[in-house]
Amino acid sequence: MRKRIGFVLLLAGFLSTAQAQQVFTINAPQSPVQLRVENARDGALHYALQYKGQSIIRPSRLGFSLAKPQTELAAFTIERADSSLHDDTWSPVWGEQSFIRNHYRELRLSLRARNTNIQVQMVFRVFNDGIGFRYEFPAQAGFKHFILKEENTQFALATDNQSFWIPGDYDTNEYLYNTTKISEIDALSAAAKEKDIAVQSLIGPTAVQTPLMMKTPGGIYVNIHEAALLNYATMNLVLDKATRTFSSHLVPDAVGNKGYLETPAKTPWRTIIVSDKATDILASKTILNLNEPARIDETDWIKPQKFIGVWWEMHIGKGTWFLEGGKHAANKANVKKYLDFAAKHGFDGVLVEGWNVGWEDWFGNWKEDVFDFVTPYPDYDMAELTRYARQKGVRLIMHHETSGSVTNYERHLDEAFQYMVKNDINTVKTGYVGKIIPRGEHHDGQWMNRHYVHVAEKAAKYKLMVEAHEPSHPTGLHRTFPNWLANEAARGNEFNNAPALGITPEHQTILPFTRLMGGPMDFTPGLFHFKLNEFEASRTTVVRTTLAKQLALYVTMYSPLQMAGDLPEHYEKYPDAFQFIKDVAVDWSDSWYLAAEPGDFITVARKAKGKEAWFVGGITDENARNATVKFDFLPAGKTFVATIYMDGPAADWDKNPTDYEIVQAKVDRNTVRTIKMAAGGGFAIKIQAAEE
Repeated sequence: MRKRIGFVLLLAGFLSTAQAQQVFTINAPQSPVQLRVENARDGALHYALQYKGQSIIRPSRLGFSLAKPQTELAAFTIERADSSLHDDTWSPVWGEQSFIRNHYRELRLSLRARNTNIQVQMVFRVFNDGIGFRYEFPAQAGFKHFILKEENTQFALATDNQSFWIPGDYDTNEYLYNTTKISEIDALSAAAKEKDIAVQSLIGPTAVQTPLMMKTPGGIYVNIHEAALLNYATMNLVLDKATRTFSSHLVPDAVGNKGYLETPAKTPWRTIIVSDKATDILASKTILNLNEPARIDETDWIKPQKFIGVWWEMHIGKGTWFLEGGKHAANKANVKKYLDFAAKHGFDGVLVEGWNVGWEDWFGNWKEDVFDFVTPYPDYDMAELTRYARQKGVRLIMHHETSGSVTNYERHLDEAFQYMVKNDINTVKTGYVGKIIPRGEHHDGQWMNRHYVHVAEKAAKYKLMVEAHEPSHPTGLHRTFPNWLANEAARGNEFNNAPALGITPEHQTILPFTRLMGGPMDFTPGLFHFKLNEFEASRTTVVRTTLAKQLALYVTMYSPLQMAGDLPEHYEKYPDAFQFIKDVAVDWSDSWYLAAEPGDFITVARKAKGKEAWFVGGITDENARNATVKFDFLPAGKTFVATIYMDGPAADWDKNPTDYEIVQAKVDRNTVRTIKMAAGGGFAIKIQAAEE
């Protein structure tokens, strides 16, 4: 449904371009979100955002600086304005729910730069929970190839908000989150505390990454991010503290340029999600809705999955990735033990890291020819393990660590994927630890963002599924490439073994408001052993959660690819608690965010797709608290049995993390239950129909 905005154009027709000030106001279809766009007399284009009449984003400028042609796109004439209303529903291949409504009002402004006559279109979409906008450069005479110096998008905050942020960086997003007012952001001081990150490329003292989560003094929650990051550099934000204004800062390439585009071209969407309920932020599907539909026609081969892996034992000193030293973990006998365990307990796959030749000097040398991705170590019999896995009804999961040498990976990519197909492997975990080759490129630049998409597209041709570690932040591209199941792209559970800062108890209550806004995370939950000096007595690192919280993470940290991260022998010590990991689903028909406060607590309920089973997860930060769970998400007229895995009376992440209780209770949609969460704790619930 489309209609012209004739009243504004009529006003412009009575005034000269130099005199006219054009204003457009667009309201959300069914909520108090209001966008205002203004083209000032001098040609400057601004937008502003209100929620329930309160200013969230003050008038903020839009535009570009180009390196070629060398010019500023800062003053525009509006040649045409169109609006439309869109409302439809679509079904993801996998996800948090089976059906997603895409409901928005759109304003499309056709602009011409006053100084160059370059044509630009600004597209704004106003959803019930926020807005998205992007720049489009249509095909036009005399303007085809251009180079970006900078995108000049502003976010002028109305208030000094509480914020949850990590330092702006071109190469890593694996920082702990900081919680301060906007005016107190000090990115360089925060980064200086981080001693366990492989590569840092910091931007400046007031630079932060997105997603940026905030809460206004009036209790309104605001999230700034981007959607559909295709053929473009990742956006960071640089703050002018004097005006509380963030400006976009794109990641440069090796020669300092921010992007190379050819008309017709589109930027990613800039997104602002807003609500007075924290749970609405978590439930938002605006970022997904701003991404393109799936480019894969046949998707029946794409399967959410649960797996274990030869992985954690290397992190905690039991084994090694490399062959020398007698502790090589990826040997045939050890992998068979994992395959046996996976088959016994119903897991889909076994990830094996360290299987291939090259780990002796893989890191820190900026070396190009590291791995060939097809040559196993002598003690790893790929043919025999493929046969054994097939016999057990389990698949091996491939690991492609690139060591940042992406040119090397792309040269070997077809052969590596063919090797996977030959060995009945349908999922690959990629890794990008270290400085990027081509030398001078960054993890989050345009070149690498094109690479991540290239891998997903190439994998789809071989009917392979992908998850990436150390990539740029996700922006909803799993809608377009549903074989791209998950990413790390944040500080995951492995950082419990990082001696400097590790992972604090609040970290998992922040991630869903930040990193997970862009898509699923391979967080690798499920750690059951908490003091990490079991194999090396000198280690002082610990896991700062309770066991019950590790169970809850399978529900609160959404991913269609979930790992049981700990060692098999640790699970065998707690078989009753391990049962929840075996039972919990990885694909959902619906989800309900029951309670949340960033940095404090989250409670989520989900219904398994294709089953009459529901799961609930609740977590807290370092503070013990009670969670009140209303079971009104259950269907009416039926009674169910809830199996509740919760912190025991003496549970505490520091003093007694393995104290837990398992109780059963009958529940229905009218049930309300209070559950105590210990410091650093949580709870998990499985709900199924009561036997007649």
